[in-house]
Amino acid sequence: MSSIRETQPVDDRSTRARIRDAAIQCIADHGVTATTARKVADVADVSPGSVIHHFGSMDGLRAACDEYVLEIVRKQKQDILSSGPNLDVFAALRNVEAGPLMAYLAQVLADDSAAVASLVDHFVDDAEGYLAQGVESGMLKPSRDPRGRAVMLTIWGLGSLALHEHAKRLLGVDLMDPDLTTSPNLAAYAGPVYEIYGKGLFTDDFAEHTRNVFAPTDNTDQTDEPEEAT
Repeated sequence: MSSIRETQPVDDRSTRARIRDAAIQCIADHGVTATTARKVADVADVSPGSVIHHFGSMDGLRAACDEYVLEIVRKQKQDILSSGPNLDVFAALRNVEAGPLMAYLAQVLADDSAAVASLVDHFVDDAEGYLAQGVESGMLKPSRDPRGRAVMLTIWGLGSLALHEHAKRLLGVDLMDPDLTTSPNLAAYAGPVYEIYGKGLFTDDFAEHTRNVFAPTDNTDQTDEPEEAT
């Protein structure tokens, strides 16, 4: 009787990539301060010396992790917003590579450091770019203050990760779940989010009133119309 030998998939990542991914997983599981070169080495199945050899220091490893997470988020956002108004939302969600990235961000955002400030600044810069892309594709409305909008949306989005335990408690949604994008529980979170973004909260009259209250008061020419998409 013949049999089929089961084989494990070959891990063809470079040693550097395996160490980086192991560090992301360790930080997601244990936090920044508890993640050591030895812990990362154990997960990556390398020596602690190899961790330092490839990244110079734990700070260098953190920087590489941040850069990788930024790149993943940037690509996903750009892919979604370049689709325009005909976006297949469910297909886009199925293609999101969450893994431990959200848990990683939730951990590092609690670290009051220059590295985190730089990470948030990069998120804002990227957000301004792909929001402009969304305006150009016809998915988003233009903004009078594109930079300010990017800052606030980034803070709100990252804030939901920092407060993920309360989202779980109040909505029953675990934002740290690697399989969240395919979970039926996602609707409890995504539904209100897209209602707020899509419908807004204010009536048209009150929205206009608040826009006038907070409009710039300097002597430069201002317009009541949103800037045109370019």
